Amino acid sequence: MGPLGYDDAFLTYELAPPSPSPSPSPAGDEDGVVLDYVHFTVGMHPMRRLAWWVAWNIDGLTLYPSDSISRSGQRFKLDPRLRVDQQAGEAVYADNDLDRGHVARRSDLLWGATLEEALQANSDSFFFTNVTPQRAGFNQSGRGGVWGLLENAVLALDGLADRRLSVFAGPVLADADPSYRDLVQLPREFWKVVVYRVVDELRFKAFLLTQNLDGIEPLLPDVDDEFLDDFDTYLVGLDVLEDRTGLTFDGLRDVAGPAGLRSASPQLVTAVEDIDW
Repeated sequence: MGPLGYDDAFLTYELAPPSPSPSPSPAGDEDGVVLDYVHFTVGMHPMRRLAWWVAWNIDGLTLYPSDSISRSGQRFKLDPRLRVDQQAGEAVYADNDLDRGHVARRSDLLWGATLEEALQANSDSFFFTNVTPQRAGFNQSGRGGVWGLLENAVLALDGLADRRLSVFAGPVLADADPSYRDLVQLPREFWKVVVYRVVDELRFKAFLLTQNLDGIEPLLPDVDDEFLDDFDTYLVGLDVLEDRTGLTFDGLRDVAGPAGLRSASPQLVTAVEDIDW
């Protein structure tokens, strides 16, 4: 089996995953359970039964093509380290059009010094802790659209040091998210940060994406979608991302500079070629 958990020093610089700010707990002292898997780490939200953030590393030099490692026979499964009521399992997805959407992409995790390591990462990606409920159209759109190509685009950059990436991502867990089956609130938006090193310069880009929940009952009326439309990907500043997610990205603040931290208008991204990497 390969190394467990997200590696802070994967890009040479020490880069910690995000942390709660402030804690969502009424007592103010619960940050949620943190769970390590092969090549990725999940930070569970203490109340929502979903991942608050997932951090993972990608080694492009030892990455297996996704179609070379089958997902056939893999079943989504509960993590035995958590109680059943601490994670959103099969009851959320039965008899509806909700997809079990990976947060850390399966294809991102299929790397390692040995095939066994990549196979274990493949299996670990199917824990429900790495899954959020998504409309089928949203999940399929994400696979084929800009959202699903972000990591691939960075791995193809000229000058990318060691063909390595670190990625943070998760659902935006807003108070106004609609409740479903008295089991879970359905996230309407998702976020992702891609961190990479070009020569000796550490860079990152932060993104937001929405989920259209029409047709999933019950819905909350009069929800303000602000600047985000259905299935659109937006490039945003770090302060916007922190405000949206309730997370703090202290590890990126030394890297960001004024351009990365400023409260700029979100930039609609319709093609990965539009991004100034």
